[in-house]
Amino acid sequence: MNRKKIMILKLLVALALMLSSSLSYAAEIRIAVASNFTRAMMGLVQQFEADTGHKVKLVFGSTGKHYAQIKNGAPFDAFFAADMKRPKLLEDEGLAVPDSRFSYALGRLVLWSPETGYVDSAGKVLSDGSYYHLAIANPKLAPYGRAAKEVLQSRGLWKAMKGRAVRGENIGQAFQFVHSGNAELGFVAYSQVKYPGQSIIGSYWEVPQTLYSPILQQAVVLKDTAVTRAFIKYIKSKPALEIIQDYGYDVP
Repeated sequence: MNRKKIMILKLLVALALMLSSSLSYAAEIRIAVASNFTRAMMGLVQQFEADTGHKVKLVFGSTGKHYAQIKNGAPFDAFFAADMKRPKLLEDEGLAVPDSRFSYALGRLVLWSPETGYVDSAGKVLSDGSYYHLAIANPKLAPYGRAAKEVLQSRGLWKAMKGRAVRGENIGQAFQFVHSGNAELGFVAYSQVKYPGQSIIGSYWEVPQTLYSPILQQAVVLKDTAVTRAFIKYIKSKPALEIIQDYGYDVP
């Protein structure tokens, strides 16, 4: 074999090794994500996949339901909850990677209607009786639902709302009730109505955070892999934190 053919063969082998290495390194991880963080997480994952070539499969739902699924063996690599309670429980129960729990966002609650001028800036609409249905997330499953209950209790309206409250399993369903017109207004996550660079459609009351327990959202690693570590490192980076803020969250 002459020298030229040997060189070509070496180049082909090198290219094959590079391709093989690239394919073996690219991987997919599965992440359980609280419903309120849907749009923000989709934006984060889009950037992460573009930067790394890895794939991230997202499963959205209520924090309580995800917790139960993980306890029953659901194959997730990480869990982004809407509270700190469930990640800590998983850590205490030995179902999470030790010392992997961290805060990634601080949620904000709003009372929202897609109709302009319907919700006043002080939330007085709650007690004026001008609506038939109020959407909230299930307080037993969703931290945003618990926060909504605390707000109503602080105003002495919780018992009076039982005939008007339309409960979604999670904050995503609560938002859909209002967005579809099945409820005139509802307690939703600020991140669900705030789009980066755009004005909020409709009317809303940003509930003072003194009226409900802090919605400190934490994540925890369930499977310690190189790709999961890379994803968590990205979430903690400055560019990722800026994306999270753009979608209506405060960052720890």
